Amino acid sequence: MAGHSKFKNIMHKKGRADAARSKLFSRLSKEITVAVKMGGGTTDPDMNPRLRLAVQNAKGQSMPKDNIQRAINKGSGGDGEDYKEIRYEGYGPGGVAVIVECLTDNLNRSASNVRAAFTKHGGALGETGSVSFMFDRKGEIRYPYSAGSDDAVMEAAILAGAQDIESDAEEGHVILCAFEDIGEVSRGLEDNLGEAEAVNIVWKPQNYTPVDGDKAGTLMKMIGVLEDDDDVQNVFANFDISDEEMEKLSA
Repeated sequence: MAGHSKFKNIMHKKGRADAARSKLFSRLSKEITVAVKMGGGTTDPDMNPRLRLAVQNAKGQSMPKDNIQRAINKGSGGDGEDYKEIRYEGYGPGGVAVIVECLTDNLNRSASNVRAAFTKHGGALGETGSVSFMFDRKGEIRYPYSAGSDDAVMEAAILAGAQDIESDAEEGHVILCAFEDIGEVSRGLEDNLGEAEAVNIVWKPQNYTPVDGDKAGTLMKMIGVLEDDDDVQNVFANFDISDEEMEKLSA
């Protein structure tokens, strides 16, 4: 999930990851399998950029090597479901723009579940392109704060061709680049900083929509329902919720 609130990032990522580890691994496995299939069965990460990113993310989440290999074998063997990628866009409570990315073997089920999540929480699902124009497609590379000093990481990011970097003791180092350059930039960073914690292609909001009170609570519930859906891989939203408000919601 993407949005603006430092407390949100800490609370959400840690709390939900601890509570849904197996679901997280399932999503990572699905991405690895799809990466192999879409790469024509290529299992060499150096020859399959999407697989390289998927495996890197799985390692960053401490996914066991055996699980990673099983997912690769599933994709190369042509077994299992035929997943399709689909993106849904719409508005949540408070007029917040929301993008939902899915990998699914049943388009009707995904559409029904995503629409229900929006509708039940006072949102409205729109057409493809209805909100994505308010976001920029970016490559996002994350390192723990221990990877290096702010200056050292910034220098490494500049040398690798990154566009921006945000460093925070709690959030770590978040490096942004053009999404088409993510492979090259991540490899450049790896040469200087080691393997990243996560490498993703994200939708970065151009502007944020402030929400608070009941609307903030309902929005977070809607996003929670979406992220709990097995077909949903990522949720991005342009909300701005204060740390104080998020503390109330997490109480």
